[in-house]
Amino acid sequence: MTVCYPIVDVGLFPASYETARQHWLTRVAGVPGSHRHLEFECPGEGPAGEALFTDSVWMGSDDAEAVLVIIAGTHGVEGFAGSAIQLDCLRLLQQGHLQQPDGVALLFLHALTPWGYAWCRRCDADGVDLNRNAVDFSAALPINDGYRQLKSALWADDEALRFSALQAYERNHGRRALEIAVSGGQYLDPEGPFYGGQTSAHGRLVCEDLIERYALAERRLGVIDLHTGLGPYGYGELICDHPPDSGAAELAARWYGDALTLPLAGTSSSVPKTGLLDYLWHAVMGDSGCYVTLEFGSYSTEQLFDTLLRDHKLWAAKDNEAERIAHRQAMYRHFCPSDPAWRELVLFRGRQAVGQALAGLGA
Repeated sequence: MTVCYPIVDVGLFPASYETARQHWLTRVAGVPGSHRHLEFECPGEGPAGEALFTDSVWMGSDDAEAVLVIIAGTHGVEGFAGSAIQLDCLRLLQQGHLQQPDGVALLFLHALTPWGYAWCRRCDADGVDLNRNAVDFSAALPINDGYRQLKSALWADDEALRFSALQAYERNHGRRALEIAVSGGQYLDPEGPFYGGQTSAHGRLVCEDLIERYALAERRLGVIDLHTGLGPYGYGELICDHPPDSGAAELAARWYGDALTLPLAGTSSSVPKTGLLDYLWHAVMGDSGCYVTLEFGSYSTEQLFDTLLRDHKLWAAKDNEAERIAHRQAMYRHFCPSDPAWRELVLFRGRQAVGQALAGLGA
């Protein structure tokens, strides 16, 4: 059966966290049927002194056998595109163009890292990357020897020195090892990128609350976590961090087809990482559900690293507010390009992935 959706609206991409939240709340209120909205206040405030919240809404029957969870803003600044996809889905639901199969509920999580969203950063106010935070903090924390070796070079003001050190590491260990060293997750440098923290972050606590509140371990689950900034320009890669030989990976392949990629199999633009939010959800879904990251590429990996390193250096310095404000725009441009064609691709692919997941859960 062919479904005819209305044309995408690139005007759904918000200009700020506060605008996104207000539009999201308005759109949620306009969707017919029963739904339950919860808000989770986050410590800190936005640039204009605004309060910060992660919002969730459950749409569907309380006793739904299956649930599709759609997450926006795991990495704060990546929430602009995530908001747009959620707003588009809510509009389609409101207009009757998107149908929930019988027995399937929808759970939207908006701005999972609201501080980073408001300040155009990937991390929270403590520098914690939520997508490296799902580790056991009661045990010894993971060690990233590669980051330890490269830390001084990464923080060097001399770009030529940094480039030379990264090149040397790649020659000695390979490109995959270099990317794991830089972005795989580290737990020793709070001011550095991809820092997993020392305790559970706000977004992790929200997820744990909702998993318990809605008894999600007792339901069949599909999770789509919306991200931007890695991979080919405008392409939405469906990344599955389940083990390649697992029932969950097999299920994801049935839902999403041959476009699915697996870091652990070496088929993804993403390398294996420590402490992904995925792992928190893997533990409750087993092989009866699957979790995918829908990652929209923008600019090169080298530009991604440069932009993030610049961001962390500016925040570590603490005395250069004007430069930080200027760099916010660079962060926004990398993670949410203003190009209407890029934004159209994001919305089209978002609709496609949500439709595939609903079909899979309803089968």
